[in-house]
Amino acid sequence: MATHLNQNKDPKGADGGGTGHSNYTAQRIGNDHGNIKFGHIHKDAGTTSGVLLETTDSLHHITLDKAGQRKGHTISVSPGDTVIEAGEKNTVDQTTIVINAVNGDISLIASNGKIRMQADDIEMIANGGGGNKGNIVMRAVENIKTDSKKFLVNATNFYKIVTPGYAEICANSGMILYASLIRGVTDAVAVKDSKVGGQKIQRENNKV
Repeated sequence: MATHLNQNKDPKGADGGGTGHSNYTAQRIGNDHGNIKFGHIHKDAGTTSGVLLETTDSLHHITLDKAGQRKGHTISVSPGDTVIEAGEKNTVDQTTIVINAVNGDISLIASNGKIRMQADDIEMIANGGGGNKGNIVMRAVENIKTDSKKFLVNATNFYKIVTPGYAEICANSGMILYASLIRGVTDAVAVKDSKVGGQKIQRENNKV
């Protein structure tokens, strides 16, 4: 095992403007299997790592950056799998793993794969208030499929199902439609409105 002090310095800096980091107390402990570095300056010369844990493969490391462009960042990089397992000695009613973003977003990205969530129960709750918060948005380029014993939708103010194509509502056993007022409108009212109206509804649903 080798331990030594060194000076890391890049006079050009990340932007070539002489803003590179330097220190005179950087320390490395390591051998042919891996290293622990304190005060390591990254290749961009604009970020200093307080603690860097790495193997001989540069793609396999954990860094706690303390100064520069990524101040306060914790970055873990694995060329293979990353596995987190916890709770072997916990009871089922305990909260075992917590990810809390005090400020900012949480992004789960699988660039060339799937994101799977599996549990006894899954809850999605949006607590934000106001018109631009408290929303859950789902977008799919192809299909959104659900398969369950019951499918319930409870909208306190309004709900709408829209398609520019074909739509079906099927129930083999029976169907109940209830409302204080039910109105059916077809494109026949486009030329001449019906006695009970409907042309306005037809035009609203055929806006170009």
